[in-house]
Amino acid sequence: MNVFDRNINFDALFKFSQISRSTQQHLKNVYASLAVCMFVSAAGAYVHVVTRLFQGGLLSMLGSLAMMTWLAMTPHSPQTEKKRLAILAGFAFLIGVGLGPAMDYVITINPSIIIMALLGTSVIFTCFTLSALFAQRRSYLFLGGTLMSGLSILMLVSLINMFVGSVLLFKAHVYIGLAVMCGFVLFDTQLIVEKAEMGDKDYIWHCVDLFLDFVTIFRKLMVILAMNEKDKKKEKK
Repeated sequence: MNVFDRNINFDALFKFSQISRSTQQHLKNVYASLAVCMFVSAAGAYVHVVTRLFQGGLLSMLGSLAMMTWLAMTPHSPQTEKKRLAILAGFAFLIGVGLGPAMDYVITINPSIIIMALLGTSVIFTCFTLSALFAQRRSYLFLGGTLMSGLSILMLVSLINMFVGSVLLFKAHVYIGLAVMCGFVLFDTQLIVEKAEMGDKDYIWHCVDLFLDFVTIFRKLMVILAMNEKDKKKEKK
């Protein structure tokens, strides 16, 4: 029998029978909000890099924290939905502005790194998201404790390296941090599914979790690609 004659049921590939229809609709809302966040964040980065109307730094970081706190303190309800979406957009915009200084640095090395990092982040995020959705429910929730421990260790290493200034320690921090954030995509995706199955349909706040995962992976990839590019230039000299 010729394998090319076989019919492939693509519809079956994207059926999540273990996830209820209401949760599937919830996930559509989450990822639609995530797409909007990406667009608004890109606009924020553009404002910093091109127009210079707003400069990323301490103020943008504090502003994004304030917006996230405001969003968390605003209860989820049909009456507050538009207000919370506006807050989410403001949060995403400030996150984009905050990425500006890192993007400025990368542009001085090689502007194409930004596109490569974005494409790489999109592929990584999509692959790990699909892995979480197609895997058995709750199969990745055990990673929660390990990932939080990993974050704590990374914060400690970062603090130590502020005084040591080790390049090797910095590189290890970036690569391990990327692996930890990939794990968070698996964990957060399955956690969102479980919360939705239990009645928590706050898709706006669930979007924040995934958006932060995406942005952190993007930032890590930019740094890694920039470091590799600098090493290549040093070898050529």
